[in-house]
Amino acid sequence: MSRVLVAGSRVRSERSDAETRPLIAALAERGVDADDAPWDDDTVDWAGADLVAVRTTWDYTERRDAFLSWAGQVDAATRLVNPRAVLEWNSHKRYLVELAEAGVPTVPTTLLAAGSPVPDDLGRGTVVVKPAVSAGGRGTHLGRPDDLRETVADLLTVGDVLVQPAVESIGRDGEVSLIRLGDAWSHAVRKLPAAGGFLVHEKYGGELADHTPTTREVEVAEAALARAPAADLVAARVDLVRLDGEPVVMELELIEPELFLRRAPDAPTRLADALLARLR
Repeated sequence: MSRVLVAGSRVRSERSDAETRPLIAALAERGVDADDAPWDDDTVDWAGADLVAVRTTWDYTERRDAFLSWAGQVDAATRLVNPRAVLEWNSHKRYLVELAEAGVPTVPTTLLAAGSPVPDDLGRGTVVVKPAVSAGGRGTHLGRPDDLRETVADLLTVGDVLVQPAVESIGRDGEVSLIRLGDAWSHAVRKLPAAGGFLVHEKYGGELADHTPTTREVEVAEAALARAPAADLVAARVDLVRLDGEPVVMELELIEPELFLRRAPDAPTRLADALLARLR
């Protein structure tokens, strides 16, 4: 019997359980010995699993170095998905600059190095600033460049910082997430911010709706995934927004994306099958 461990965090929630429990159930239905555990639990025999799936490790940004060290050890001892090389590349948002340089339609992004002075020009109009290592909207600020200079200075004392123009269409059209499981696109959702807000996450009052991707949205998402440092991705989420009416990449989520499994009844089965395909 194959053994699969699903890596998560010590702090669990209704949302994380909705991502984990259906997957473990689908694996069990296929005769797999499946269980979940916090990634930073040293008592877990990760090497004893045939496969370790990184899923709801939603606290990794607070300890990125420790997380990548853990991933390296697991990747060397057994099969880790997604692979460590992908986790390292995707855990720092400089990948957005790399995508743009490769010709992938992407929200314009300026990367400021930690410890550097705040540049005189932070952009025009309204901008968004955020840590280059972050998730879930943490540390994200919206405002006029002159009003955010002190915020940027504070963020630069901790790490690298991203500066992006505010995407006005988010308030109207929201943000679209395309979910890929294994070798095929599975489902998609549209995330809309609360009235007067700019963050689309549910914890900030955002709402979800089902979405049918356009041909162009799929093309942009596939172009972004093609730049990842490994092709054998088991789970991926590409977040798109619209600039001048065209879809562009806002985020590429290859580490621990919320896959919104609860909105697609067959998705846990597809994810379980994708994991088992890696074992075969």
